[in-house]
Amino acid sequence: MGVHPPTDGPRKIILDCDPGHDDAVAILLAHGSPDIELLAVTTVVGNQTLAKVTRNALAVGTIAGITGVPFAAGCDRPLVRTIENAPDIHGESGMDGPAQPDSAIELDPRHAVDLIIETVMAHEPGTVTLVPTGGLTNIAMAARKEPRIVERVREVVLMGGGYHVGNWSAVAEFNIIIDPEAAHIVFNEPWPVVMVGLDLTHQALATDEVVAQIEAVGTGPARFVRELMDFFKATYQDAQGFDFPPVHDPCAVAYVIDPSIVSTRKVPVDIELAGTLTLGMTVADFRAPAPEDCHTSVAVDLDHARFWDLVTDALERIGEVDLPTNPEAAADGIAASDAAASDSDSADSDSAASMGQVAAR
Repeated sequence: MGVHPPTDGPRKIILDCDPGHDDAVAILLAHGSPDIELLAVTTVVGNQTLAKVTRNALAVGTIAGITGVPFAAGCDRPLVRTIENAPDIHGESGMDGPAQPDSAIELDPRHAVDLIIETVMAHEPGTVTLVPTGGLTNIAMAARKEPRIVERVREVVLMGGGYHVGNWSAVAEFNIIIDPEAAHIVFNEPWPVVMVGLDLTHQALATDEVVAQIEAVGTGPARFVRELMDFFKATYQDAQGFDFPPVHDPCAVAYVIDPSIVSTRKVPVDIELAGTLTLGMTVADFRAPAPEDCHTSVAVDLDHARFWDLVTDALERIGEVDLPTNPEAAADGIAASDAAASDSDSADSDSAASMGQVAAR
């Protein structure tokens, strides 16, 4: 299928997400790719409430047969602003459409911010890539709580923003505008940042041919993705007029797997925090060649066929998965996720206010 292996072995990543239909595909791609070592999955408020997206992440982990990877719940609200969710795109559960199995995965008791910090600090410098596919609250909090991670992270490859395109406003993308102060922190730290924004992800359309290719895999996880795309297609047609849904989040994972699938351009990027009409805009300055010390890049063009081949290959490698049949264990797993998300919400009540004071510094 034209899937190219990396030259330096599997890339270690932490996937910070808010499942979310496209987040679910990103998790499956990261798990199924032999070129990714998935170190942790962390959740953040975004497409739905923290409790809902955490339950969804555990369900996807169960569908994928993920074991030995910690899942942790993170921030339940933005640093400063009120919560915004996206039920018009992702439904009331955050992942409407397919039936979701109960999960027996035990949620890690640590706050996602602490798990991110501890994981980065436990690995050699320059070996861990952060892949946020939701709002950037967890990543910003981690950088502020333990600044040493900034020089240790290999790069931040995020799905968010757009240098010419918005979706939540005329100029701002959802993941950025829901916590622009957090985005300001992440983009202004000196670590390398690759912005995989709407200009790129709107090319990642799940066409009828793509859905047929996925369905032909013939496994439970593949059928789950097809059902996700059925719902996603309907909501994107209704909400934004797309004939086929753009599947944003796995594009960031695909870039980590094989950067030749996603072309990029180095350009200074900053976040608009004060504009009446432009709040959350990712302002990319194309007026001149990027300076030598520019640490931000934007994704430009996607190889559509090779991207979807990566996703299909990952589903084939995952294969058929036996779902848990112990209802008591499943109930315990879900109860643990709700309790952990509730605990995380309480912890954020104190931390978010203080973080808001330093967010834009």
